[in-house]
Amino acid sequence: MKNKTLITAALFALFLSNTTFAQEQTNPQQSPKKELTQEEKLANSNLEQEKKAGEWVASLNLNDAAKEQRLQTVIVTHLKAVRDWNNEHPGTIVPAGINPTTGQQLSDLERQIITQSSMPKTVHENLLAGLRKDLTEEQVENVLDKYTIGKVQFTMAGYKSIVPNMTALEEETILKFMKLAREQAVDYKSMKQISAIFEIYKTKSEQYLNNNGRNWKQMYKAFTDAIKAKKAAEKSGK
Repeated sequence: MKNKTLITAALFALFLSNTTFAQEQTNPQQSPKKELTQEEKLANSNLEQEKKAGEWVASLNLNDAAKEQRLQTVIVTHLKAVRDWNNEHPGTIVPAGINPTTGQQLSDLERQIITQSSMPKTVHENLLAGLRKDLTEEQVENVLDKYTIGKVQFTMAGYKSIVPNMTALEEETILKFMKLAREQAVDYKSMKQISAIFEIYKTKSEQYLNNNGRNWKQMYKAFTDAIKAKKAAEKSGK
């Protein structure tokens, strides 16, 4: 059955390949897609940043045009600064050495994070000052959640599922770590970079649990084993 499925998939892939080839042959005069200039790419990116900022501000339901305009300007300025610093300071400017903590060779992602972390602190400070000028602290957090696509809530839900009978102190401590991760992560461009910043604070959270009577590896194994057992039971019940 497995071999039949593989053969079917291969034939389907071959069909798609032949179809594409036939289409190319029947449209010999089709012109290639025009390559955008750097100016056009920048203009498109600027429009994306403005749209994103507009949507984030609109989600706050402020009903105050002046506030909304100020906030959109603050957010767009920050988004562009993060983008420009990232694009103008590639990770390749960091020597391909080792991580002094792990001894492992620095990855491309780590090198990019190093260069991005050297962005002037005023970029971050101006964002928070601008947000707090017109928003409550809860609303500021809502904006930071938009930057990081709700990673604080998602990660906390994961910890609550993995750590049995999580105490109020454990939840408070881990939430504090996640909020620190979120605030730091807004100064990074890609989701890979943002996730890497969260990994730093997830490691801190797991070390905290280990140092206070928990065994993170044991809890995580129990959690994954329970998921596998549940899937196996559902499969056998079909």
